[in-house]
Amino acid sequence: MQAGKFRGYLIAGAVLLVVVIYFVSTYNGFVKKEEKVKLQWSEVQNTYQRRLDLIPNLVNVVKGVSGFEQTVLQQIAEARSRAMNMAGEITAGNYEKQRILQDSLASSANRIILLIENYPSVKSTAAYTGLQAQLEGTERRIRVARNDFNEAVANYNKAARAFPSSLVARLFGFKIKEGFEAAAGSDKAIEIKF
Repeated sequence: MQAGKFRGYLIAGAVLLVVVIYFVSTYNGFVKKEEKVKLQWSEVQNTYQRRLDLIPNLVNVVKGVSGFEQTVLQQIAEARSRAMNMAGEITAGNYEKQRILQDSLASSANRIILLIENYPSVKSTAAYTGLQAQLEGTERRIRVARNDFNEAVANYNKAARAFPSSLVARLFGFKIKEGFEAAAGSDKAIEIKF
């Protein structure tokens, strides 16, 4: 009789241990996935910052070579200032605000690039062509960073919604996250184009 009781306790203990191990490993998996989302968001921010850092160089190259239209230069400075002041926690609302501000900055930069077509002396300078290559590379980096971020969010959300890990997600407050979504009527964000 004692051996049967002991065996029952041993089985119950083993089952409890398996459940605890599952909860701990699933919790740690969510922490890891959440940190990946944060890391990828930081990479998006990093590429945005690179764009913000290159835009004044574009403006300075243009100013230095020509008597450029002041309103265009002022618009790009204002768009850059607004984009620089956007920060905050990782929420869908912040993604959207950031996307709108960055798209506004890219539109302003595109206006200056279109106007440069009228100034062959600017287009032919080494400073402009080097800057053009850096900005084109930055635009590719932004697309890749956004895609990587969305992939990290998707992996996190799959785990948070799938059973039985969804039980752990609800128990410990891991909520579904949102990534970048295309604006209505567009298939991609505005990018700087040469």
